[in-house]
Amino acid sequence: MSRPAVNLVEVGPRDGLQNEATPLSVADRLTLIRKLVDAGLTTVEAGSFVSPKWVPQMTGTDQVLAGLDLNDVERYPVLVPNLKGWEAAQACGARDIAIFGAASETFSQKNINCSIKESLERFRPVAEQALAADVRVRGYVSCLVACPYEGEITPAQVLPVVRALFDMGCYEVSLGDTIGRGTPRQIKAVLSALLAEHDADQLALHCHDTYGMAAANIMAGLDLGIRTFDSSVGGAGGCPYAPGASGNVATEEVVYLLENEGFDTGVDLKELAATGRWLFEKLGKPVPSKVNQAMS
Repeated sequence: MSRPAVNLVEVGPRDGLQNEATPLSVADRLTLIRKLVDAGLTTVEAGSFVSPKWVPQMTGTDQVLAGLDLNDVERYPVLVPNLKGWEAAQACGARDIAIFGAASETFSQKNINCSIKESLERFRPVAEQALAADVRVRGYVSCLVACPYEGEITPAQVLPVVRALFDMGCYEVSLGDTIGRGTPRQIKAVLSALLAEHDADQLALHCHDTYGMAAANIMAGLDLGIRTFDSSVGGAGGCPYAPGASGNVATEEVVYLLENEGFDTGVDLKELAATGRWLFEKLGKPVPSKVNQAMS
């Protein structure tokens, strides 16, 4: 009997590297992406078109896209914050973009200097133009259950942001436990509220492992039918709001968990772990992933 498939969205080359102190060259970022694809990952975030002033690690995303075959079966989404970012992505031939909002008003103000309402208004023309150009649009929502400034976030705060992103035409919304404070009870509460309005295959989970809850929260998502998960090779990314704490859940951990729970990820764990070790040699630090450490 075939095993049920799950989808992994590898965010290391974008969400992971943008929070690492050591920037990688365009050549190294391309090597990383190719290694991830060789390991079996089919959706890999390639970068973002944000100001180099604010995120210097993403400088050269246009060159990264130029070095990839954007007409192959793999998808290489890029993050765009506004129309200027969209125009840059379009000029590079991007087929997938992502826009990002927050369920916390304070987080939105501190992260992108505008209110939630203003951020959604900013993204609407981006989504309209992208869809008109036959480019897929994915949405992100930060602070799914907790905010570093406001504390606990309720499902009632999350629902309208997710609704707005779907109204814009997003094919999927990724739900981020940005500071990794969520527990299975909290994750199930917000997912249950969202699943009353949206199909499970429209939602993805983006777990951080700051409090060691990522695996448990992924299992909570699986129990409710979620089959798409974001992760970062080696655990790259850290958590900018909890100094010294781990951040993005490692792709190695997610693959190990899902494969041993009877799901098919399509990923070669041995090759993935080797890629994680290669990356962290470049970053000059130990690999955070416990699965990677165990395999070493």
